[in-house]
Amino acid sequence: MKNIGIIYNARVPEALDLSTAILHDLNLSEASWLAPAENMENLQSKSENTDLVITVGGDGTILRATTFTGPAGIPMVGINMGRLGFMTELQVDEAMEKLPFYFNGGSRMDERNMLQATVFKANGRDTEGPFHALNDMVLTRGAVSRVVTVAGTIDGAPVTTFRADGVILSTATGSTGYNLAVGGPILDPESDAIVLKTVAAHMGLSAAMVLKASTEVGLTLEGYQPAILSIDGIIDHPIDLGDRVELKQSHHKVRFLRAHDSSYFFGTLTRRLGFSLRGQ
Repeated sequence: MKNIGIIYNARVPEALDLSTAILHDLNLSEASWLAPAENMENLQSKSENTDLVITVGGDGTILRATTFTGPAGIPMVGINMGRLGFMTELQVDEAMEKLPFYFNGGSRMDERNMLQATVFKANGRDTEGPFHALNDMVLTRGAVSRVVTVAGTIDGAPVTTFRADGVILSTATGSTGYNLAVGGPILDPESDAIVLKTVAAHMGLSAAMVLKASTEVGLTLEGYQPAILSIDGIIDHPIDLGDRVELKQSHHKVRFLRAHDSSYFFGTLTRRLGFSLRGQ
């Protein structure tokens, strides 16, 4: 039996109950373990001896888990206790029955791209990061309710100066998240493309730009107020005036085990977004 880690949403009591049942009732190896998603920083020592991670929660739990699984290349199976569950694989009522299928090598590997961001400080000497995200990186206003002014470049060429509530760079996986909420396009989740989209643009480009995988985007904070770089909505990193954020595709990948073929995403898209097809 493989060594399996179980990462659960500690804010949902039922998630711990199900995680405990998986650990004890499915005869996992003695080296298997469980941990709350809010405690990822203490798991690094387990990466070399973990073959698979099961997440019990929703997409947010998966995003937290990727800070551990992404750099280590550990595949995941997600059990959905959230509302959307775009990245999850199983529902709660089928988890105990179907999980052994994933332990025994019968599934396919679904590999997703990540983004990488490095912050170059205005002093010209210091850097911060790199930071990695599965869904998106968002340069946005902080506590002050004013627009941010951001000078943007694509592969070193000046594009425009954005005055907006924020600027999003998302992966194909993240295209159904914040990007979609502000009118951006939905990409095939296995696409290598990335999307650049503003949030409530006051000046500059407002349409989304779909960029090739090798593109490097630069965002320099101008104007009069600091901002934050939101990394998958989990980490808020402060950005000061004159700081430049350089974003590109990460060398890390997030790996999921899937039972369905890739077309399953489109077959369930309207249901996951809360819509129904006409006549159904």
